Amino acid sequence: MEQLTAPVKGFKVFNPDWACRDKQYTCPGEFKEDVKPMTCSAGMHFCPDLKDCFEYYQNNPNNHCAEVIALGEVVQDGNKCATNHLQIIHEIPWDEVLKRVNQGKGCTGICNTGDLNTGNWNTGDRNTGDWNTGDWNTGDRNTGNWNTGNWNTGNRNTGNRNTGDWNTGDLNTGNRNTGDWNTGDRNTGDWNSASFSNGVFCTEEPEILIFNKPSGMTFRQWRDSTACHLLNQIQFMPNVWVWDGYMTVEEKEAHPEYKTTGGFLKVLDTSDCCVRWWKNLDEYQRRIIRSIPNFDAAIFKQITGIDA
Repeated sequence: MEQLTAPVKGFKVFNPDWACRDKQYTCPGEFKEDVKPMTCSAGMHFCPDLKDCFEYYQNNPNNHCAEVIALGEVVQDGNKCATNHLQIIHEIPWDEVLKRVNQGKGCTGICNTGDLNTGNWNTGDRNTGDWNTGDWNTGDRNTGNWNTGNWNTGNRNTGNRNTGDWNTGDLNTGNRNTGDWNTGDRNTGDWNSASFSNGVFCTEEPEILIFNKPSGMTFRQWRDSTACHLLNQIQFMPNVWVWDGYMTVEEKEAHPEYKTTGGFLKVLDTSDCCVRWWKNLDEYQRRIIRSIPNFDAAIFKQITGIDA
């Protein structure tokens, strides 16, 4: 504990009624206590740096914050001081407090170095919570982005202590898991070290069903297959312009305005997009689709609208 020479300027936060630790204050005002000051036990306390006050007081806009001067004996321990003679100079408006304690802009919390934070001690931007170094987090101590939860180092997690991305759960080191303690990817369950598992304590990737039957493939093998890559090329467009020269008789009857506009805007559903994709495939590519394990033309048409 260090002995300081008065006067010492600083800051003090008070409850909404201007009380602190059962002692009533006024602003402005001058107060003395017949004690030998000692931090955390005797005397009236304040901080030389405004932002340090909020390690001991809540970030509450109903509280009062004032500039003070210690005129008597003064001791300091860390970021906190105690004195037996304190003068309260004037109150600092809350919006001014936020400006002084935040290096970032537009923050409603305190001690933020990032911008537009609702919370405290954030170095990232647009966080709702405390101690985030990433951006757009709702929670505390996230170093990633867009997390809802706490202590996430990955991104877009809903849960706690995830080091991967897009997890819903806790303590996942993989990605896109739903559950807890998964080290693989895309697991639904807990404690899996494999990927694409639906269970608990799994170390091997399971075989998937294709067309309702065992396929002999894992989901990872399916995602790496040429057929999967071809299917991922389907472009789902909400609508497309059809010129009158390409309109069917039925379309012309349903859209007589084509005579003026030269065509009509066709709204596409999923099957329309799939059929358009199929028509653009060459025969070799179509054979690849038909070679999918257990290929069933009826099921394929039911789901995609394609008559293969």
